[in-house]
Amino acid sequence: MARLLLLRAPCSGFRALLAALLLVAALQLLYLGLLSGLHGRQQRLRYSRLFQAGARPGAAPGAGAQGGESDSRSPPTLGAGRLDPSGRYRLYRDVSRSPVGRKPGGLELSLATHSSLHNLYHLPALARRWQGPLAVAVFAGPGELRASLQLIHNLEGHCPCLRGRVTFTLVTPSGERGLPEEGDALDPGAEEPLVLGAGEPPDPHPACHRALTRLRRFGLGRTNYALTAGPYPNNLLRNAARDALPSRYVLLIDVDMLPSGGLHPLFLELLATLPQPPPGPGPGQGASAPTPTDRTVFVVPALEMRHTRRLPEDKAELQQLYQVAEVRPFYAELCPRCQSPTNYSCWINLPSASGPGLRVAYTRQWTDPWEPFYISRTTVPPYDERFEQYGFNRISQACELHVAGYSFAVLDNAFLIHKGFKLASEFHPQKDEENRRNRILFRQFKQELKLKYPDSPYRC
Repeated sequence: MARLLLLRAPCSGFRALLAALLLVAALQLLYLGLLSGLHGRQQRLRYSRLFQAGARPGAAPGAGAQGGESDSRSPPTLGAGRLDPSGRYRLYRDVSRSPVGRKPGGLELSLATHSSLHNLYHLPALARRWQGPLAVAVFAGPGELRASLQLIHNLEGHCPCLRGRVTFTLVTPSGERGLPEEGDALDPGAEEPLVLGAGEPPDPHPACHRALTRLRRFGLGRTNYALTAGPYPNNLLRNAARDALPSRYVLLIDVDMLPSGGLHPLFLELLATLPQPPPGPGPGQGASAPTPTDRTVFVVPALEMRHTRRLPEDKAELQQLYQVAEVRPFYAELCPRCQSPTNYSCWINLPSASGPGLRVAYTRQWTDPWEPFYISRTTVPPYDERFEQYGFNRISQACELHVAGYSFAVLDNAFLIHKGFKLASEFHPQKDEENRRNRILFRQFKQELKLKYPDSPYRC
């Protein structure tokens, strides 16, 4: 009997040890489950702090709709989208919750721009300065699709200047299909106040200002084009924004630029005084001959300004800042020849005795490497979408306009102002390599134009 008890004792000890190990494993699994749930709650809290900046603590859903706020917490949705011609990108058109109103006669003039998620904080200031409809194409890199859509809806909900005036197009790599499950959220960082930047007065709506503050903090330390998610398809984005609103004329600029005050109504007044193309041909009739206005783009001189001053509203303010070197021609340090055909010394000293309206000051013939910003008919040739990242993306379209026979009319009292001086030291390290690669593509592009416009007397 004693021998039998001795044999059973080790067996009982092994069972006890096994039971203890199973208990420890179960406790570890329980701990990991609780930790994962806690991490998910923390991430959702961070996400809500960034994208629901205007919500009041303890408020019921939808309570923020008073005083310029609206609820933006319902789950975002997307359709199937469509692929671009290269098959590398997917476009989601008009993801806005407050679509732009279309007048019975169609839109006459719109503004188109493009942005990454990190620069989208510029949009409300642009919308406040521009007094017409806007279209913006937003590039969402891998893992940013849900955040981008939620951010767009949040900005519309908390920034009244965007509602009913901006249409958004999301562009993402084609591998990003639909909306992923909620994962890592954008971390807005600390909650201390943050100055938004030069020339940007606080938004008059507190909820919008809070949302922009968090978004601006998210973009701090990030350099344009320095993306780890692949190349920034700037020309694809430009075309997507331009096509989003079916207006007769469009001004296409970068999101970190502001137009002079009143440019939208002033250009419409100018347009009413110019020769207009005749109505379209009737059945069985050929196309009507183009008028000079059809083959004219209206150059808006671009300048850049230090971060330390309020951005000028009109040309009188601009002239004062120009005289003290607070304002200079766009790209004055990086590529003076890229803007010199605008003839800034002539433009800045134009007499203003004829009044505050908008007129054509003079016409310039395009010369290489001019890359002006301009208001054009939406029927002008699209941007070549093979150009991505830095270099030759805008000049390629200006070059084609020249070969196609367009003239460049410089406006007298209109301008664009870039927020801050463009400095070589602030560019990403791959800039020169991207510029070299796009220069090779540009040479090929110019050869292709000879085949596309065989009867043109103009060359780039």
